[in-house]
Amino acid sequence: MPQFVPNLELNAALYAEVVAPLLGGRVHSAALLGWGSEVLGLDTSRSTDHGWGPRLQIFVEEHDVDSLRQLIDEALPESFRGWPTRYGWDSTPVSHHVEVVPLGAWLERWIGLDPRGGMRPMDWLLVPQQHLLGVVRGAVFHDPCGELGSLRRALEWYPEDVWRWLVGCQWRRIAQEEAFVGRAAEVGDDLGSRLVAARLARDLMRLCFLLARQYWPYSKWLGTSFSRLADDDGLSAALTSVVDASDYVSREDALVASYEAVARRHNRSGITEPVDPRVRQFYGRPFRVLMADRFVDACLAQITDPWLRSLPLVGSVDQVADSTDVLAFAERSRRLRRLYQSD
Repeated sequence: MPQFVPNLELNAALYAEVVAPLLGGRVHSAALLGWGSEVLGLDTSRSTDHGWGPRLQIFVEEHDVDSLRQLIDEALPESFRGWPTRYGWDSTPVSHHVEVVPLGAWLERWIGLDPRGGMRPMDWLLVPQQHLLGVVRGAVFHDPCGELGSLRRALEWYPEDVWRWLVGCQWRRIAQEEAFVGRAAEVGDDLGSRLVAARLARDLMRLCFLLARQYWPYSKWLGTSFSRLADDDGLSAALTSVVDASDYVSREDALVASYEAVARRHNRSGITEPVDPRVRQFYGRPFRVLMADRFVDACLAQITDPWLRSLPLVGSVDQVADSTDVLAFAERSRRLRRLYQSD
């Protein structure tokens, strides 16, 4: 087997050494975007056993698609740097993976719409964050007109009101369950207490991505990507202690440290007016919680869009749904638009 190199590096060379010379002076742009650990720059030698190899997208006008597809089909070598250029996996048949496609058609398939004409707030809510990452990450190899660069800048992050609403919805998830850790432990349900604590840890991690203005990836790479966020407040250690805790007292202590660290990150982000980051008792019960609805209210107070303010606080599709069979397919995610429509 050839020596592993990151897929982005392999395909930069594939474009420069093979595909670009084949295309000559034909107008096109080229990139590696979309799905896969390699687009996030997280592939390793393990990745090469499944759906990994020479591949990229060539974006052209519709009238050039057929001729350029035929050219690449006929002229692409059988291998590149020791890696076969034609391969398959699962239900994907053996073929080459230099895709020739109009940019608009690729965007419709990948995120469910062509955003170059603008994105409404609902459009932002219906695109899973992993799919947005698939556009703004990866690599662009050729972009003579700057169209891919403009697209990636436009999708780099949410509009301000959408951002505030998503952060508020993420805090609402925490507010709804933060007292359950203690209540489950109080009745002797240690497993239930652990499970709720783990859910809260994941929701706090996802909230940190939002506060850092970074899209979160799908679950396989959530921890790895989280480890690359700034961590000068000990949050990673506190979250690790949450999921490691074998008793309720230490679990609550770790959650308190985690809540207060994320609350301080919220205040440092400037997304709202500062909110007291200290925990408190859950009404008359002996559970220390953040009472996170205070942060929800602070976010809602900053939102000017009346449509967003009218919505139930369910969040975007990947705050609502946790199914890969929904979030991996743009057309299925968009079926959730009914959540954001008034009766």
